[in-house]
Amino acid sequence: MSTSAGCARKSKTTPPIPGASSPCAARDTVSRADMRRSFTWRIFLPFAALLLTLIFALGLLMGETRFWQIALPLGLFALVLGWGIAWRIGLPLRSLARQAQQVARSKRSAVIPVTHSGEIGQISRAINALVEKLQAQIDALQSEQGTLRAMLDTMSDGVLVVDAAGRVALVNAAAERLFHLQSGGETIGRSLAQTLRHHQLIALWNACRESGAEQRVTLELPRQRLFIQGIAAPLGEALPGHILMLFQDLTRIRRLETVRRDFISNISHELRTPLASLKALAETLQSGALEDPPAARRFLARMETEVDALSQMVSELLELARIESGQAPLRLQPVPAEALLRRAAERLRVQAERKGLTLTVEAAEGVPPALADAPRLEQVLVNLLHNAIKFTPAGGRITLNAQAAEGRVVFSVQDTGIGIPREDLPRIFERFYKSDRARSGGGTGLGLAIAKHIVEAHGGKIRAESVEGEGSTFRFEIPGGGEIGKLVTG
Repeated sequence: MSTSAGCARKSKTTPPIPGASSPCAARDTVSRADMRRSFTWRIFLPFAALLLTLIFALGLLMGETRFWQIALPLGLFALVLGWGIAWRIGLPLRSLARQAQQVARSKRSAVIPVTHSGEIGQISRAINALVEKLQAQIDALQSEQGTLRAMLDTMSDGVLVVDAAGRVALVNAAAERLFHLQSGGETIGRSLAQTLRHHQLIALWNACRESGAEQRVTLELPRQRLFIQGIAAPLGEALPGHILMLFQDLTRIRRLETVRRDFISNISHELRTPLASLKALAETLQSGALEDPPAARRFLARMETEVDALSQMVSELLELARIESGQAPLRLQPVPAEALLRRAAERLRVQAERKGLTLTVEAAEGVPPALADAPRLEQVLVNLLHNAIKFTPAGGRITLNAQAAEGRVVFSVQDTGIGIPREDLPRIFERFYKSDRARSGGGTGLGLAIAKHIVEAHGGKIRAESVEGEGSTFRFEIPGGGEIGKLVTG
């Protein structure tokens, strides 16, 4: 322990000394004064005692007159000479002690200059060797501590170490984020109850402390809307009474499980209807409809329609899986926004005109090129336009538009159709989700989900606005040609 460290802890109780700028300086002043007195007086006092004895003996032999004339002056001269010799002998020792104090106060290892030979030089070299060895051990401990801290802070799981008194002895960055704790060591020394403020986690620590065995619990943190798994395990003989607590964020896993369950439920529902229809049509044909050629052709046409619907669903599921897994990387290049709109409009213009709809393409002046995979982005526009045609009554209007917004390109598909109920808007981009208006119109319920994933792969966002009975507007924005570094390309 360095002198400065000890001085810092005791500064509040050290009395002030005149002439010293601080309690530490005062203590150093006292130490130096004591050191000078110690070295000098330990050498001088025996010499002075011997000299006084000799002077007293001479005084007895010479008589009083000659004592005052000869012995006393010689004695005083000898005392002064003895003091000088004592001071000179103690000088290297004082220098060595002063240098040792400077080494003790230094934050890093310092070397005592070896300026003397003999025993003083040997002591200096021994102190230097000791300081070097201690500094090597300190460096090794600091390196291990830094490695441990780096490992803990890069972990995605939260870590707490709690001592036998229930106080936090260690916390990593993930735990600070998970429980919204103050960083910078503010949590160290606080009680576990003050830190976590969750009775189930405190009960987990108590159960581990009482049983001496590993304990687990899975719970929900309602405020953070998180699911976590807590694990508490004693650290054993390495740190008696200390318990390691590990917190794993299971929120994403839980959500994926929910998505998986919903997906299985939805696809089972979507497959059940066409398969049941195919089975009914096949049974009808087997029951004698084959003998009626017009009826047979009608049933076979319906069967072909159901098979086409199943084939489309499988194709869209595979497409969605490729996009989500990153197996369909984007080939990005600047593409004129108006050209994208016009290509999508031309692909479905015949369908729009057949239904009596007016299809318009608009592009504002100064719209930058969109940094996009042209076929993929065209697929998004076609999906949105197809929905608009499907749910817009005859005589309606559909407008495809592109505008610039802070270096990004905003595309929109606006219709004057039947609109989307407000309660359905938050879920329309989920796979297989269909509002009541869409269930009678066919489709797989995957088109908007595919559109959403393609837009997000471009580094953009998609949203929908609608007023039931008045129409809907789907907007998505992607970076312009100058923002390639911000994209997520899968």
